[in-house]
Amino acid sequence: MPSAMEGSEGGEEGEILRYEETEDNSVSPTDLSELLKEGTKESHDRAENTQFVKDFLKGRIKKELFKLATVALYFTYSALEEEMDRNKDNPVFAPLYFPVELHRREALVKDLNYFYGEDWKEKIQCSEATQHYVDRIHHVGQHEPELLVAHAYTRYMGDLSGGQVLKKVAQRALKLPSTEEGIQFYVFDNVSNAQQFKQLYRARMNALDLDKNTKERIVEEANRAFRFNMQVFDELDKIGRTLTEEAQGGGFPVHDGKGDIRKCPYYADKLAGEVGPGCPYHAAVALAKQPLVQLLLATCVAVVAGAAAWYLL
Repeated sequence: MPSAMEGSEGGEEGEILRYEETEDNSVSPTDLSELLKEGTKESHDRAENTQFVKDFLKGRIKKELFKLATVALYFTYSALEEEMDRNKDNPVFAPLYFPVELHRREALVKDLNYFYGEDWKEKIQCSEATQHYVDRIHHVGQHEPELLVAHAYTRYMGDLSGGQVLKKVAQRALKLPSTEEGIQFYVFDNVSNAQQFKQLYRARMNALDLDKNTKERIVEEANRAFRFNMQVFDELDKIGRTLTEEAQGGGFPVHDGKGDIRKCPYYADKLAGEVGPGCPYHAAVALAKQPLVQLLLATCVAVVAGAAAWYLL
């Protein structure tokens, strides 16, 4: 079982956790880590098979949509880490309090500053699906803190696992800087070995003094957390279907006419916030895609062709 040489729990920001990997043959089917692993398999598979995640893994992620996903993560982790701070001394959660190693809010602030500029707070808002997730996290942290384990487990263990794959996909697909700007969320500078840290985290979960009923409630809450994430994914997928190809160097996405753009505050705010004419080439391409413009161009071509034919005769 991994052993912590120096812990960072209790908010001691100056200490970095050191841990070493040892053979663990004492895992029991009744341990919380095993109950969560087995009890959330189906939810995990469903989340991985949402259209948003499948497209993301294939590199089909629009920059505008990635920015909105970052916004959703910011509100989610702000709520989660606020409640973790609130319960850092609560025995039902304290052993899992790793602010130096895990907290993501500050990393997300850097990403939002990169994508939206220094006034990013004025350009973002919490979506409906994300707000439901945030409300549940606050309820749990304030009224059922023993269930906070489920939300921390679902988010951070995923970030240290599949999240590292998404980091590489996003960097390549969106042509983000090699300096990791825009993907700081996925960078865990204070976790030197993700696999060992996850083992330590699971060992800490298994050491919590919880009865069978509480463990079952935590598994149920973890499945609920997966459902909240899937609702956010579905919301992003719907927004994504209103966007077409976008210029990656500061241009703006073009709405394809499907759905009512006014119902998407994020996209509407983005367009309203654009300053300057942008790239003339992309503006011309966007204009040429409009049906009325295409009709006028076709008419002009027909007139010119007719005139040329008359002249040749």
